[in-house]
Amino acid sequence: MVLYETRARYFLVGTNQAQTKHRVLKIDRTEPKDLVIIDDKHVYSQQEVRELLGRLDLGNRTKIGQKGSSGLSRAVSAFGIVGFVRFLEGYYIVLITKRRKMADIGGHSIYKIEDTSMIYIPNDSVRVTHPDEARYVRIFQNVDLSSNFYFSYSYDLSHSLQYNLTLLQRPYELWSTPETSAEEEVQTQSKQDSFDIFEEEGLPTQVVYGIQNEPYYKYVWNGKLLERVKDIVHHDWLMYIIHGFCGQSKLLIYGRPVHITLIARRSSKFAGTRFLKRGANCEGDVANEVETEQIVHDASVMSFTAGSYSSYVQVRGSVPLYWSQDISTMMPKPPIRLDQADPYAHVAGLHFDQMLQRFGSPIIILNLVKKREKRKHEKILSEELYPAVTNLNQFLPPENSIDYIAWDMARYTKSKLCNVLDRLSMIAENVVKRTGFFINRSDFYCHTVRPDDRWGDVGGHITASGRVQTGVLRTNCVDCLDRTNTAQFMVGKCALAYQLYALGMIDKPKLQFDTDCVRLFEELYEDHGDTLSLQYGGSQLVHRVKTYRKIAPWTQHSKDIMQTLSRYYSNAFSDADRQDAINLFLQVYQPSEAKPHLWELPTDFYLNTHILVFFSVCLWLNCARSCVDAVPCEETMKKVKVKSVNRFDESIDIYTEFFKPYEITSFDDTFCIAMTNSAREFMPKTVGVDPSPFTVRKPEETGKSVLANKSSKEETLLQRKTAASAPPPPSEEAISSTSEDDSEEDRDDDGSVSQRSTPIKLLTESGESTRTGESVKEPYGLNLLMHVLPVSSFPEDSVYAVSLPQVDRDSRDEFESHVMMGQGQVRLLCRDDMLMYREYVKNRYM
Repeated sequence: MVLYETRARYFLVGTNQAQTKHRVLKIDRTEPKDLVIIDDKHVYSQQEVRELLGRLDLGNRTKIGQKGSSGLSRAVSAFGIVGFVRFLEGYYIVLITKRRKMADIGGHSIYKIEDTSMIYIPNDSVRVTHPDEARYVRIFQNVDLSSNFYFSYSYDLSHSLQYNLTLLQRPYELWSTPETSAEEEVQTQSKQDSFDIFEEEGLPTQVVYGIQNEPYYKYVWNGKLLERVKDIVHHDWLMYIIHGFCGQSKLLIYGRPVHITLIARRSSKFAGTRFLKRGANCEGDVANEVETEQIVHDASVMSFTAGSYSSYVQVRGSVPLYWSQDISTMMPKPPIRLDQADPYAHVAGLHFDQMLQRFGSPIIILNLVKKREKRKHEKILSEELYPAVTNLNQFLPPENSIDYIAWDMARYTKSKLCNVLDRLSMIAENVVKRTGFFINRSDFYCHTVRPDDRWGDVGGHITASGRVQTGVLRTNCVDCLDRTNTAQFMVGKCALAYQLYALGMIDKPKLQFDTDCVRLFEELYEDHGDTLSLQYGGSQLVHRVKTYRKIAPWTQHSKDIMQTLSRYYSNAFSDADRQDAINLFLQVYQPSEAKPHLWELPTDFYLNTHILVFFSVCLWLNCARSCVDAVPCEETMKKVKVKSVNRFDESIDIYTEFFKPYEITSFDDTFCIAMTNSAREFMPKTVGVDPSPFTVRKPEETGKSVLANKSSKEETLLQRKTAASAPPPPSEEAISSTSEDDSEEDRDDDGSVSQRSTPIKLLTESGESTRTGESVKEPYGLNLLMHVLPVSSFPEDSVYAVSLPQVDRDSRDEFESHVMMGQGQVRLLCRDDMLMYREYVKNRYM
């Protein structure tokens, strides 16, 4: 997008990737307090839009024939509209001016917002100034949009992969719905402009291409900012952003790329900081509610129809009761108090009603708060939650009742006889088998050849094209930070094993610690936990997976104390300002001359509490009956509009969208930045070790510890700005507070929330890396020795010519045999090949 400016109007010109189709949005600047937007419905070609801009430039010059000052000036280039906001004067437009690609799912790019621009719309000649306007602007800008906000042009981030692909798998049923006429379907343009094309025999010749679907507004953070223009402009202008975390890692299984993606969606309902948002509001929305989805797919095929995709979803959130903590006096652990009696479990019923409608049954609660305390503190919540769940369960069939698992994780951590992670893995195995997971492929032949007893017990809903997850695990402790993240990691690790087994990558659904795969997955989850902890608690995680494994180095105890003090400082001094900024950004509070200012309110209780909804037992019973047996998305799918298009339409060309052949791009931008971690970071440095990422490795086998490896790369990567979610500045980051757990445990070495990308190494003749100075020994992959020759006569120049390395005859023969095998011409195996294969089978399976 490019924003052009005249004295009377703004012109926002948007284009597709190939710059063959353009749209124009006209924004009036003569209205001091109203927003007047005209959407030009015409789709312009590149030549037409140039002529339009030329006419606008000529027509807006102050004098005819004047060339010194242009009538149309270019204001800013942008990648999307965050929204329109008004305080006490006129409207502002918020534009995304910088972005970074963070992940790729089926050819659909997911971007992180790097920078934004807030532009005042009315002209200075009509502006009516207000003395408090500047203060509201500062509060609004306290929400750092460059910190963990994500968007995608073609993929719906507010919904799960299961939801999006389930809609795509039934295109013709949707196309033939009686609610939508054929003419409306042709005119309806899809919001998701890169979905794959479906064809089936015996069906109409029109190709059903995609869906136009409403986002799930609970996880959309700019929904209110776009509400004013939602029904005025074409939906291509509307781009919804989520807040949370997005990270993608690449797992190489003998050279076969498998991408593991973690997406966390933070709820925009009852959102805020740690001590100021506790429990639930009267509509059933809880504090710190985050939906975490892990997606595993074979990256060698990136089509949604031809590729193999699997996902698993779990949820964290505060205990769904009316409770809070008194922060009027400064103390590490403010007392927990129940603000309102709820004998009929009104708020819990509303909360679990939302979950049943989104996920189906069963809903499994994993409650990790303490049971035994000298002075009753956390135990108060368990004593209220368990009767509430029991009360709701009496109206549900026994097979669809809400499961309640209470386990005092903090107490077992202190015990020398109990292994915390073993207990969590037992709970995780039970949970994953009950809820199942999503996969868009039916069972592979390898599951029949080498069956596993555990595979037959996996639940969920089995369809002709794969499996669907039904139900969800809801994990909570007091803060839903440290203990919750470790528990979610263990459940995710168990689900990952089943996902890899379902994709035919491993021979049994079991993953062990100290393997490259689990180390990579643990790193991803710790980045995820650090990011969510910074957003809600003001500091990074205090207790990590290594803490509960009791292998964290003792030197980290001092860092535990610093993180605890940091979190305490944040909750005491800066959380109130952050809460005001969130309330203003989400339009929970809308400034007006008739009501007091935001900074004059003693509390935001009445902003989040509306007219009480009467929630009767009959309502809960009807909702429960309609949801417990339903597969998620089934009802919604009947209301979705679809579109028939030409398969050669450039606006949906997935190749052009992903590879950008019309642009000059760099290698770093296309490949390196998109990947956060790689299995190479965790591979041993010695030659001759089994390169499988599922092999258990001893610490001394890796050549040097992973922690040291991480710390040595971190400085380089931060300088290259390849972190997925860079931590806030020191002044912000230093403001934190007490941990949800007792700070007696050690923590992990790494306290960073930055995500990593494997740097590109340029190798010189001596075998040393010009970037890192490390040795060039890798257990697998291809090591090339390049001859670097300076082109320029000046020694300060960095322009080099690279002569390609010589390839010997044996390597060429090997490559030619691979090419022939791909064409179906399999060469005969020699005796050495047979002996090598027998040795491999003997060592691997016997």
